[in-house]
Amino acid sequence: MPKPIPEFENEDEEREFWAAHDSTEYMDWSQAEKVILPNLKPAKKAVSLRMSETMINELKLLANKMDVPYQSLMKIYLRERIDIDLNRQGSKVRK
Repeated sequence: MPKPIPEFENEDEEREFWAAHDSTEYMDWSQAEKVILPNLKPAKKAVSLRMSETMINELKLLANKMDVPYQSLMKIYLRERIDIDLNRQGSKVRK
């Protein structure tokens, strides 16, 4: 029998609770149903970067050749590099 889920005053309190507790003690995940949320979009935050004009022009040139907006190309490059570095760090931890 799962434990009862406490009542929370606000979302912050609920977040703290779930960060410190195992949900399997409070619900039977074998009874869970898969849910599709088609309109859910990841949160995005605008950032500003100071870059040389040369670098921006090079990005625009590459983006034009690839037929994508240069800011999208920047996100692609960042995502690829983040994945590489995270995988490299993960392999160091596993050794």
